[in-house]
Amino acid sequence: MASGYTGERRVHLEALAELLPTHGLVSRMIGNEDPVLWVWHPRTGRQTIIFATPSNHGWQFLWSPGGQGSADDLEPTAAALRLTLDPSQPG
Repeated sequence: MASGYTGERRVHLEALAELLPTHGLVSRMIGNEDPVLWVWHPRTGRQTIIFATPSNHGWQFLWSPGGQGSADDLEPTAAALRLTLDPSQPG
């Protein structure tokens, strides 16, 4: 069953997905009822799943291993995600 936040969650994930190609990352939305973003780095082959969740500080993105970023500030979130998937690149 989809949560009451599904539409808002999708909007945040889509906004992040639009920015990721400028950081050399590729993504695809998966999951209809509770969407998540599958993200990978084409050169390293590393990949992760991004969850968007409401918090006390607005919407947050969470990914493994231990990554997180704000939906209100997408550029640093995308940069942190790129470092997770390609740690050889400078911050």
